[in-house]
Amino acid sequence: MTTKPDEPQQPPRRRAPAGAAVLREDVTEAIRAAVFEELATVGYARMSIEGIARRAGVGKTAVYRRWRSKLHLVLDIVSALAVQGLPAPDTGSLEGDLRLLYEVTSRALRHPVASQIIPDLQAEAARNPDIAEALQKALREGQDGVATGIVTAAERRGELREGIDHDLALDLISGPLYWRSVVIRSPKLPKGYLGALARATSEGLKAM
Repeated sequence: MTTKPDEPQQPPRRRAPAGAAVLREDVTEAIRAAVFEELATVGYARMSIEGIARRAGVGKTAVYRRWRSKLHLVLDIVSALAVQGLPAPDTGSLEGDLRLLYEVTSRALRHPVASQIIPDLQAEAARNPDIAEALQKALREGQDGVATGIVTAAERRGELREGIDHDLALDLISGPLYWRSVVIRSPKLPKGYLGALARATSEGLKAM
């Protein structure tokens, strides 16, 4: 039996090869983008497959072909954040790498969409262990590789002693900025805050 690919309800359709339904990548990306916008606009509790499909310009069937429910959809997207990660800084110094990491992370966390989605998902995580696990993975593993790379490079340069506790280092590197940007949601960082944080964190790591 011949099946049809998903279509964004616009251009002329092409018949797909026989077999399983063809999942078009552009449709998948449109749905993912719609999820972020819906989360930022109405929150997880009020978000619906109908609203996602309408915002993405596709039918509900296109969404259900990829995910069984909005929970599975959100879990998949949040988990994917851990895989994407952040660019690894390479400035040649521990403090410089930390400063660049904080600048990139701060911009990401203070983006209007992210600033709405993360607190909302944290609230849902308190009620849903699946979301809690996915969110923890995204927030921790998303920076784990980058922070480990920063620490390892500093060890090679002799700025940090070899064998430093990488888990404790990750907490020290990531904790303060997440606390201010995500937990207490400070509307604006004080002037020079990121530079001072990078210096303080660098000294703290060297003392470990």
